[in-house]
Order: sequence, then C-alpha cells, then structure tokens
Amino acid sequence: MRFIYSSAVYILFITFSLAQNPQVQLKNVSDTILNTNRTLKVDDPIDALKTMQKLFPGKPYNLEDQNVLISWNCKNCKPKNYIDANGTEGDQLFPYKEGVATRLLANIDYSDSKGNQFKIFAFNHSFYDEDGLQTSRFTGGLLGLAKFAKSGNSWQMKSFQPAVAAFGAFSQCPKPKLLQIGEDQYALTIVHANGGAGGPYDGYLYLIVGLDGKYQSIMEVPNYLLTNSGSSAWSSTYTVSKNTNKKYFRDIIIKTNGNFNKTTQHNDEFKVNYPEEIAPMTKTKKQFDFEIERRFTFNGKRYNLIGKPIVKFSNIK
Repeated sequence: MRFIYSSAVYILFITFSLAQNPQVQLKNVSDTILNTNRTLKVDDPIDALKTMQKLFPGKPYNLEDQNVLISWNCKNCKPKNYIDANGTEGDQLFPYKEGVATRLLANIDYSDSKGNQFKIFAFNHSFYDEDGLQTSRFTGGLLGLAKFAKSGNSWQMKSFQPAVAAFGAFSQCPKPKLLQIGEDQYALTIVHANGGAGGPYDGYLYLIVGLDGKYQSIMEVPNYLLTNSGSSAWSSTYTVSKNTNKKYFRDIIIKTNGNFNKTTQHNDEFKVNYPEEIAPMTKTKKQFDFEIERRFTFNGKRYNLIGKPIVKFSNIK
C-alpha cells in the first residue's frame, strides 16, 4: 500500500526546531506500517528523511545535537520477537508496547555491473522516551532496511523489512557497511561491540543478507575485536576471497591482529576471554603479538568456519 502525505509534513520535518527540546509525543499509526509487501515510488532525487517518514509516518522531531527521530505507536500491530545480539535482556518484542523512536541510520548507494543504481536505507528503532534519549547499555538498536532501485526519474522500493535484529549498545545499532560477496550480490556487515562499565568490550562481526525472502544474519564471527583491556587488544579486517569459482556467497577471510602483555594484566578489573588460538600462550609467556586468519564458507544457510585457523606469533618474551 502506498502512503501519500502533503508537502506540509515535509516542511514540518525539516524546520521543526525549538530552543529547548519539547516532550516527545507519540502518534498512533496503522498496522500496515509492518507490511513487507508495501509499494513506494519516490521521485528523483530521493530524500532519505522524507522517505523514512513515508515508511514510518509517525510524529517527526528535530531535537538538539542532530537528534532527528520519528515517534510512533501502533496499537493494532502484533509484536514479534527479534534477536538482540547482546543476549542479556533476551529478544526484543517489536513494535514496543511503550512506543517507538525511529532514526535514519545509514544511506548507502551502489551500482551493479550493468549500471543499475540502488539505495539502501537503514533505520534504527529504540524504545520511546519522552526526552528523545537512547538508553540501556545492554539493549541494541533494532535494525530496519529498505532497498530502492532507480528507474528513470524515480526510485522504486524493491524490498522492505521494518525490523531484522538488534545490535550495539544503548539502543544504538552500529552503521552497516556494504560488502560485495558475489557477482552483483551484496551484503551488509555490522560490527557489534559491548561490555560492562570498566570492563573489556568484546566485538563480533555479523553479515546481513537477503535470503529466503528476508534479510537475516547468516554469519557471526566472535573475537573480532577487543578494547578497554589492560593486558590485551585486538582488531580485525575482512576480505572476500577472489581465488574462487563461486559466483555467489564467496568465502570470507577474517584477519585478526593483536597483542598480549602479562605485566599489565593486573589492570584488568574483569576477566578477558582470549581467543582459544592464543589462550595457552597467555599462561606461559609474558608478552607477544599475534595474527589469526580464519576462513568462513557458505553451507547453503550460513557461513561457518572451515579448516584450522592460521596463527602467527611475534615479539615473544
């Protein structure tokens, strides 16, 4: 179903601003907001914020510190469970009973080998707050996606999924990045990281792709990064294998580089969960640098680790 709104709404969205933030109010919307079969055609040039309001026709706010959101509630919607990568508070039941704050998370452009132009809009959903805040350390921001293809002087929505899964901390999903994993086949990567106050932040890499008629996470890579630790730190990069005959879902290679120093281990207030490839070395050596290379391949449903990781150590003391 196509939703049409007067230009006055768009003017309100852009110019709504007060010296002090107002109390955010909820607007009740129809349950068609969750219909993944909705159609939408937008004239070129396409505006991300105006398009977001067509998809989520709540009440727009432009608060301080570039805090732009749409506040809405759906009394007739049937909430569904969506996985939160934190796992601490369990799944998220969306739409939230208390109401929803929706923000634009990313505006991604790309073209295929034939020159066709596409846009992916990513949205962040969080619990309604009358002050327009995003809180709760171990609650992720719920990711929503809409894909558009350019046709002449307009953009046609090709796919729409209001909610996929939740990632990140303080109800803020990290910005997804585009990754080509096959011939004219693209996916989104998200680096999810969280940890307790004063403790290490563990990072995971997720791969989001359209499969079986919906966007879903088909790869989870643990030990992708570690920060806020006195004894160790590591970070990773990913590449798609070029030496392959696979047309789609090509192998993904993860390289992790880090270090360990036992002399500063006393600064860790909380236990660090070291990758199993280096855990034995942390018990017998005082210091070292390391590199771990892991390869993930698609088995028809998910990407899984294959083979034995390649581990290299240096600066060993």
